[in-house]
Amino acid sequence: MINIANAPCSWGALEFDLEEKSEEIGFEQVLDEIKETGYLGTELGDWGYMPTSPKLLKIEIEKRGLQLLGAFVPVALEDESKHKAGITSALKVAELMYSAGYKDAKIILADDNGTDERTNNAGRVKPNMGLTDKQWEVYAKGAEDIARIVKETFGMRTVFHHHCAGYVETPEEVDKLLEFTDPKLLGLCLDMGHYAFGGGNPVEALKKHNRRIWHVHFKDFNPEAAKQSADSNGDYFDAVKRGVFCELGKGIVDFKAIVDVLKEKNFKDWIVVEQDILPGMGDPKKCALANREYIKTLGL
Repeated sequence: MINIANAPCSWGALEFDLEEKSEEIGFEQVLDEIKETGYLGTELGDWGYMPTSPKLLKIEIEKRGLQLLGAFVPVALEDESKHKAGITSALKVAELMYSAGYKDAKIILADDNGTDERTNNAGRVKPNMGLTDKQWEVYAKGAEDIARIVKETFGMRTVFHHHCAGYVETPEEVDKLLEFTDPKLLGLCLDMGHYAFGGGNPVEALKKHNRRIWHVHFKDFNPEAAKQSADSNGDYFDAVKRGVFCELGKGIVDFKAIVDVLKEKNFKDWIVVEQDILPGMGDPKKCALANREYIKTLGL
């Protein structure tokens, strides 16, 4: 059975330090509205957004009948000096989820997105902006080390979230990371919108990397918003503010084909809906409801 969840980023609780975050909606309202719009689970959000006490976190999640599925952990993996701090951060998050009783939750590892030259070229990365062979070795080792230590300590799995404005954005970069890492240690969080924004076809990725995909994000992609941002020389954040990640079914991601492949591959895990919404971009609850209704038309 495939269950459907939503995440705090759909209410504007993004991992980036943006001015708009001062208007962030509180986690209680977010959890209430996730439940009210028909979802069965959520992700943690930034450290400190939800309670960091395992007991209090469990109370808040369970009293709404939800499940906690994972947590986003950004690490500047190309910088070996940041790996130790990354391990500490991942273990801290894993311990919270584990101690709260969510032992099947995943660490959703990602680059420290939005902090380097890739930010200004999201969706239009040039060949000279990639990692060198040596940097790839460092990057992959950092990801593997985090996944290994989390697994050894808590028995929890780690997935890597490819992401625009980071060093693993394009289909070729996703392929390379998977080639460089142990398939028993590190899985893939396939995010449909980021894969499309990065120049790929999510349906093809789903077929190609089926065995490595341990976590799925349903996010749509609006190429017109991306073009408008590119034409004005906008960065990743400009594209987000223009609605590059639109309501499901209003972009170009072929979710019907994706659901068909998921069923064909006998996928029996969670799908997490994400639609990055900042204050002033729309009503998050209405968008969440529209997204849930759209997914129902796909038979889920």
